[in-house]
Amino acid sequence: MDIGERIRELRVERGLTQEELGDRAELSKGFISQVERNLTSPSIATLEDIILALGTDFSTFFSEEPRAQLVFTEEDYYEKKDEEGGYTIEWIVANAQKNEMEPIRLTLVAGGSTMPDNPHEGEEFGYVITGKITVHIGNDKYTVKKGETFYIYPDKTHYISSDRGAQIIWVSSPPSF
Repeated sequence: MDIGERIRELRVERGLTQEELGDRAELSKGFISQVERNLTSPSIATLEDIILALGTDFSTFFSEEPRAQLVFTEEDYYEKKDEEGGYTIEWIVANAQKNEMEPIRLTLVAGGSTMPDNPHEGEEFGYVITGKITVHIGNDKYTVKKGETFYIYPDKTHYISSDRGAQIIWVSSPPSF
């Protein structure tokens, strides 16, 4: 295990600067920097101070069990384009289909619509980032504009369309895409 790298990972994960971690562990920013770059090795007592300042313990710190990813960037997104339907779906949380909620970013081109989704258990939430959409539920239609949200119980066939294009965040529980 690379102790310096593990300290840096935990520090960044917790949103701390080297100076903030140093202050919490009563060490200098420079010392924290040297430890993270493996230029110096802390004593056991100093390592314990750092680990405690990071809000963990020796057992957890040295655990080799992989931790779940918490932050996702565009490189982590999975994209599916439907040229015929005129929409793109981006899963903005990698492997979200195993979670209760499955956030996606949906981009509709002008005149595009998602494929009708059959009735199913669960709930769906959406937030319109840009444009305007129409939410179709059975024979009913609802207009949702930029900055507005929708929350539906998908017990009827439903889909989304847009005359001029739109981008939305769509969260489904349980995942249905």
